[in-house]
Amino acid sequence: MRFMVMIKANRDTEAGVMPSEDVLAAMGHYNEELVNAGVMLGGEGLHPSIRGARVRFSEGRTTVVDGPFVETRELIAGYWISQTGSLQETIDWVKRCPASATGNSEIEIRQIFEPDDFGTEFTPELREQEERLRAQITQ
Repeated sequence: MRFMVMIKANRDTEAGVMPSEDVLAAMGHYNEELVNAGVMLGGEGLHPSIRGARVRFSEGRTTVVDGPFVETRELIAGYWISQTGSLQETIDWVKRCPASATGNSEIEIRQIFEPDDFGTEFTPELREQEERLRAQITQ
């Protein structure tokens, strides 16, 4: 099972406060554990929302809203893509995340859809297209 593990933003991450060397070292060690265990498939930190935008779709119209965004509790400061056998296993790994790296924040875990989750609506043609696109991405 694949999961997206999202570190929620806080005042520091939105202010662009960069982590200390100690925090970077702790996260590097943690990420190394995840990779060595075959859990981590990818992950990155994200710049503050002031450097981003939102694209909204409503009634056939598209609107672009530039950051920053006020509600930090709705923002993500970084993420991992993990692969484990269960939600509980992912929770167990997240609980090992260095507290110094996340500060006063929250980490959200969401399962990623797999092709079989879509049922018969995901036709053989659509599956083939998806597999072709994934192969292109990995090249």
